[in-house]
Amino acid sequence: MIATGAPSDNARAAPSSARPEKPAALLPETVLVTGGTGFIGGWCIVELLRRGYSVRTTVRNLSKENSVRAAVASMVDANDRLSFVAADLTKDAGWDAALADCQYVLHVASPLNVKDAANVEALLAPARDGTLRVLRGAIAAGAKRVVMTSAATAATPPMSSPDRISDETVWFDPNETVDAYRHSKRLAERAAWDFMKDHASTTSLTTVLPGAVFGPILTPDSASSTAIIQRLLQGKVPANPRFGLQIVDVRDLVDLHIRAMTHPLAAGERFMGVGEFMWMSDISRTLREQLGEAANEVPTRNMPDWLFRAAAMVDPELRAMAPRLGKMHRHTAAKAERLLDWRSRPAVTTLVDCAKSLIATGSV
Repeated sequence: MIATGAPSDNARAAPSSARPEKPAALLPETVLVTGGTGFIGGWCIVELLRRGYSVRTTVRNLSKENSVRAAVASMVDANDRLSFVAADLTKDAGWDAALADCQYVLHVASPLNVKDAANVEALLAPARDGTLRVLRGAIAAGAKRVVMTSAATAATPPMSSPDRISDETVWFDPNETVDAYRHSKRLAERAAWDFMKDHASTTSLTTVLPGAVFGPILTPDSASSTAIIQRLLQGKVPANPRFGLQIVDVRDLVDLHIRAMTHPLAAGERFMGVGEFMWMSDISRTLREQLGEAANEVPTRNMPDWLFRAAAMVDPELRAMAPRLGKMHRHTAAKAERLLDWRSRPAVTTLVDCAKSLIATGSV
């Protein structure tokens, strides 16, 4: 006969060893951050650890592990929640191990090499093909979501069009001539969405499109991402060309990535990660006003457009930038503000913190 109702007295008297134990504490979720040696990647690691996640990061060479650990340790105690896997965006090896048991992926890694700035193929292979490697691996591993770092240029209309404010509904003109880095970022995001459309799965994709990313650096190795500020402080820019940038702080950009990683409404969406628009002349003036003698080499003069165009005739990198002269194409972060409650700090704070960290790390 099967007993029903309340447990018997004998059951109540069972020894403590037979009683159900309390469930073990849930292990922290694991996030893969691609490109742990980079400017944005390093800050992603720091902030994820601060929020209690376990982090796995990819580096092309494990010889970089100690330097990344040291940089992270200067900001947060990783304990045993940070691990490394060798993986290269141009090769298949290592990605299965990198993605195994990861709940989320922040795909931040992308080539940014000044020496290859005029070589489209040198940047396109790791940007586009590397992104597809990450997406395939994330789907195979059953990750919940991949957040990819794209660029605001992927939502920028042709430079020949009138100045306007763009949002996430805008897509670039594939026939427009831009520098190799912007071209690679545009094609990589487009390829990512096309791939996801053709590969139905439980893994969702979200893209974040930042403007000009500045803020404090963690190591001198990541100073190349803030090269504009570095060159201004070093006096390597003789005069300010008539270019404008929408500045976003790296710390705010990382916060946007993490919000996009977990928010239910972020799945399948693009988000602009931009802040204030500033002309180069405004950036230089801010540095001089805020840093005093440390900014003595920052230019005070403005460069005539004709002089820049003359230099562009013999410099392919400048030639690709020439159409942007005097353009005020801006983007709005209203969608991220509305759906994810995200905000970007004042550009002055970002610029000053960036410059001070460059000076403190000996990068200037």
